[in-house]
Amino acid sequence: MNVDEIRALKGKRKIIMLTAYDYPIAKILDSLDVDIILVGDSLGMVVQGHSDTKSVRIEDMVYHTSIVARATTRSLIVSDMPINSYNDPEQALTNAQRLLEVGAHAVKIEGNYPKVLTTLLEHEIPVMGHIGHLPQTSERVRVQGKRPEQADQIWRDALELDKIGAFGMVIELVPQWLARKITADVKSPTIGIGASKYCDGQVLVINDLLGLDADFKPKFVKRYADLHESIVEAVQRFIKEVKTCTYPDRRHTYH
Repeated sequence: MNVDEIRALKGKRKIIMLTAYDYPIAKILDSLDVDIILVGDSLGMVVQGHSDTKSVRIEDMVYHTSIVARATTRSLIVSDMPINSYNDPEQALTNAQRLLEVGAHAVKIEGNYPKVLTTLLEHEIPVMGHIGHLPQTSERVRVQGKRPEQADQIWRDALELDKIGAFGMVIELVPQWLARKITADVKSPTIGIGASKYCDGQVLVINDLLGLDADFKPKFVKRYADLHESIVEAVQRFIKEVKTCTYPDRRHTYH
């Protein structure tokens, strides 16, 4: 899958995008024909245990991107540019090139930074935009675009990113009507997260989809599994069998 193929999916079928940060999950997603694997700076929370994404460094993204790339043969790999990695066009170019060197096919940038986007595109680095709620710079998680002036700015940002040449854009935590309008008004595909079914595709953090964190329950997340409970049960069984000397049994012992 390449960026042109992703562009061509707009209006034809929904685009599937999920995050991955390690080899086994990336390998599974790639085998299931997930269109886009996002190496998200959400790793700051679901891998590193921080409360937000603000402490993630470019070195973290390079490391996890290289792991995901080793597992992937089909999916398009998009890597997040973490906070303070694109403060100016030159810095953005250097850091984006690092991500592509280890296997990313494109990068994602939060917000509207025309000079940064233009510089990356001039150097043939595909860029995905990200509008609405911006985790890197927002003080707290909340729906964006409820006020008319805020909604208008998000819409204008989407139009500008589309005009400059972003091959797609994530729309995060905005009202349904706004996501629907943006999707209709831009040529590039929109990928929603907490932004209704009217986007061209959807993305979730894989840990949320799998239910790994029993305490994280935002409205927009649907759990398709409860791995937290499965892991708890498996570890409890292991503890019991070790303590009762039923593991390892004869079948699991070399003779």
